[in-house]
Amino acid sequence: MRSTSIVIPTLVRIKKGALGRIGVYAWRSSFHKIVLMFNRELDPTLVDRVNKAMADEGIEVLARIPVVSSSFEHAQEIFQALPSTADAIIAFGGGKALDVAKYVSFLSRVPYIAVPTALSNDGFCSPQSSLDFKGKKKSFPSVMPYGVVIDTEVCLAAPKVLWFAGIGDSVSKITAVYDWKLAYKRRGTQVDDFAALLSDSTVFQLMAKPDHDLEGMRLLAMALMLNGISMEVCGSSRPASGSEHLISHALDLISAKPRLHGLQVGIATYMISQLQGQGTARIAELFDRTGFWGAIKEDPFVRKEWVEAFKMAPTIKSNFYTILADHDRSEDLMKILDSDERLRGLFI
Repeated sequence: MRSTSIVIPTLVRIKKGALGRIGVYAWRSSFHKIVLMFNRELDPTLVDRVNKAMADEGIEVLARIPVVSSSFEHAQEIFQALPSTADAIIAFGGGKALDVAKYVSFLSRVPYIAVPTALSNDGFCSPQSSLDFKGKKKSFPSVMPYGVVIDTEVCLAAPKVLWFAGIGDSVSKITAVYDWKLAYKRRGTQVDDFAALLSDSTVFQLMAKPDHDLEGMRLLAMALMLNGISMEVCGSSRPASGSEHLISHALDLISAKPRLHGLQVGIATYMISQLQGQGTARIAELFDRTGFWGAIKEDPFVRKEWVEAFKMAPTIKSNFYTILADHDRSEDLMKILDSDERLRGLFI
């Protein structure tokens, strides 16, 4: 029998007040000398809270590094300047800081703790880093975090649109897992049943209480974290990414103003579910209950960009079979875009 060896977070704290105890968690893990990486634009009071938490436990902060971009070159610069005596890296803030820290951790073999301040996608706990390389977003091999520390109160205070983005990224697992199983039926692509089950189950966990409150934040955080772990289980993005992500990636390439990943993915998921003939009612109910549609109406998408993305999406990843692969589905998606009542007002 073939066994599977994976890396998962050892430290997991998802609760109100977790940020103030980050020093305690680091000390208990024998991380006495750390490097702190954070988004340059992060609220200084949050950075001060992390610094105080470290000082209270006598933990030495060897370097405080503001992450100014998510470029591959910037990550390399930070890696080269990383103090050699660091026990751990603590990455604090949004996706930019977490992606760069993950890659630096991968290069240096220094463990890191992910401390996201918003829950907009599953990237804080995944085995890949999304970095800018030669003008394009590219996924680089990375490492899973040693620890995930999420203060639900801090995440609740983040702009609500980031929560909507997290909802959109989480619900995309419905169509991603379907595409994965379709790829097995049509092309023989191997499916890891446990990874598929884990990813699929996170959506139902979120639907139990998709509310913008502390408990809703806790459930969303756990769902997104388990999505990331499902990718580590099977060694690919398939349990978390399907045709809906291909559309979003295409939009990132062609859009004059790409929107948040989770917002793009959420709407693409709703549309792809109609092509697949499954999950549409559940997705619509979740978006109705959370007010997701309203978040899009505040800054509508550009219809012509989506039409172009429909055509481009199947070319984004070679050997990545989805429901878009067999024949041109762009006409079907355009019909959905134009006829679906819920999509009215979301495009200009």
